[in-house]
Amino acid sequence: MTGGPSSIVLQADELGPIGRGLEALDIPYVGPTVAGSVASVIRFVLAFAAIWVIGRLVVVPLVRRALDGRDLDDHAKKPLLRLTTFGMLFVAVAIAFGFAGFGNFLVSMAGIAAAGALAVGLAMQNVISNFVAGVFIYVDKPFRIGDWIEWDDGTYSGVVEDISLRVTRVRTFDNELLTVPNSSLTDSVLKNPVDGDKLRLKFVFGIGYGDDIEKATDIIVDEAERHPDIMDDPGPSVRLTELGDSDVGLQSRFWIANPSRADFVRIRGEYVTSVKQRFDEEGIDIPYPVRTLEGGLTLEDRPSIGQPAE
Repeated sequence: MTGGPSSIVLQADELGPIGRGLEALDIPYVGPTVAGSVASVIRFVLAFAAIWVIGRLVVVPLVRRALDGRDLDDHAKKPLLRLTTFGMLFVAVAIAFGFAGFGNFLVSMAGIAAAGALAVGLAMQNVISNFVAGVFIYVDKPFRIGDWIEWDDGTYSGVVEDISLRVTRVRTFDNELLTVPNSSLTDSVLKNPVDGDKLRLKFVFGIGYGDDIEKATDIIVDEAERHPDIMDDPGPSVRLTELGDSDVGLQSRFWIANPSRADFVRIRGEYVTSVKQRFDEEGIDIPYPVRTLEGGLTLEDRPSIGQPAE
């Protein structure tokens, strides 16, 4: 019987107070092995519950306070708080496993989880990339819901309707809904014209070579100053920027406050219309190109009075 009693005594010593208490109850079929297993489960539950309660009462409020300090929108706070809760759950399970004495089991699970994470990561590179990009969008705040944005060298533009951790939904000005992967918005240059409290607009007016440049300049500035939605400070300005084949280009620069896409289109349209009417009243010519074809025929092509400067 060598080693029998000593091994039983050693096992009993390893039961801990909970296991020894269960064994002392002398419950039928509850020996040292069963008592040890039940004791480990009880320790796991107690440790998990304690860490979870501390996390919910301390960690989550601290994270929420930190997010409030960054003045994040409620839409941005929710997924970040969910990530905090998930991380807290993982930590609670890991610590509870160690406290319960399931160290070997935890190491095995960690190895399996690492291998699974590697396989999933390789298969979901784009998803993970978009997820990380979504986190950066929440933290850096290059745009907010309701902002007018442009990306991909101006190929796409619209108003942001929704921001999630994987995609951003943008409503175009043709009322089309674009679902854009977040990485597309963080990997290239993105323009947010309405991020500031004012926006400068530019427009080129073409006049004839025989027209009075100073008079045309005065009309352009005067109409800008008359418009109620064009700012006086900074004031409008005009520069001669183009000498075309048939016209002289005068670029008008003016500012609008609290910009939006709707304001941008409306104000520019009203302003250009008023300048065109003044040009007509003052006899300032808006020339159009004349092309001479073989045989002496001419082709007249009347474009708009100007194009927005790049």
